[in-house]
Amino acid sequence: MALNRREFLKIMGGTTAALAFPGVMFQGCKKALEQAAARTNIIWIEGLSCSGCSVSLLNKLNPDIVTVITEHISLNYQGVVMAGTGSVATRILEDAVKKERKDFVLIVEGSIPTKNDIFCTIGEDEKTHKGIGVRHWVEELGKNAMAVVSVGTCSAYGGIPSGKSPALGENQTGAVSVQEILKDKVVLNIPGCPPHPDWMVGTLLHVLMKGMPKLDEYNRPEMYYGKTVHEQCERLYSYKRGIFAKEWGDGDGCLYNLGCLGMDSGCDIPKRKWNDGASSCTECGSGCIGCTEKVFPDYGRRGIYQNLHADKKSDQTDQAGILSKGVKGGIING
Repeated sequence: MALNRREFLKIMGGTTAALAFPGVMFQGCKKALEQAAARTNIIWIEGLSCSGCSVSLLNKLNPDIVTVITEHISLNYQGVVMAGTGSVATRILEDAVKKERKDFVLIVEGSIPTKNDIFCTIGEDEKTHKGIGVRHWVEELGKNAMAVVSVGTCSAYGGIPSGKSPALGENQTGAVSVQEILKDKVVLNIPGCPPHPDWMVGTLLHVLMKGMPKLDEYNRPEMYYGKTVHEQCERLYSYKRGIFAKEWGDGDGCLYNLGCLGMDSGCDIPKRKWNDGASSCTECGSGCIGCTEKVFPDYGRRGIYQNLHADKKSDQTDQAGILSKGVKGGIING
């Protein structure tokens, strides 16, 4: 078993895990995971997406993805990693729908096109040989799934595939979030472009062992999205001292004036970091692009690498004063 106490704590958010899993954390972690895996299956389907969420999951190091798949869960269907293809693979989905299975967690990556199924299909109808839209699978599998999880901003909010064409002023695919398709079901959102693998694995472990985690207003697990990037930033000391970076990549100085969106974006990347603790978006000097938020990638004056704008009243207040009002409430999104 690759998942030890230290790794479990790291994935589950440190002190949050101590409160949520006091017994599991010290003695019953392995046993609980084995029992959960024995009764819980995972079906992972992909809509309009770049597969970045799947790639992020495959980069999971502690525990490694092979351990997660073989010991912690029963991954019935995942288009990127499964060996089966064509009708052999989609038969798993068909059987789940026909038998009205209720013993699985449905994970959806990518947004769902609504204007025409042709924009994203999985498998084909045996009689007509026409592609079956991903919307069909989400609706049918979502009816009976014991839980539905959206991984990535595209699945959680619509993301980049739902953006409007500058030329046409509309979205040609009608891409929407999973929640907009399954309106009568609580969909657990794990946004990010891509989401950190710990967020995906940690949330899944929580669902398996403890049930639904505490969610915020956007149905995101608070243990990962409850604080802003700014609050946890490695450069917060510079902000408090009025030291601001002059250009991207500067080794010192707050990146706010360059367009960092950390003040208005919730996630723990500055503390958790990427690539097994190697670095974070803000630490390496690129700034936060706000990919965990519903307005990503663009909304009004808030675009990638365009700095946030305060309202007229806030313009007369120093930056520390704006922050004291609440980083979410004192900044205008556009």
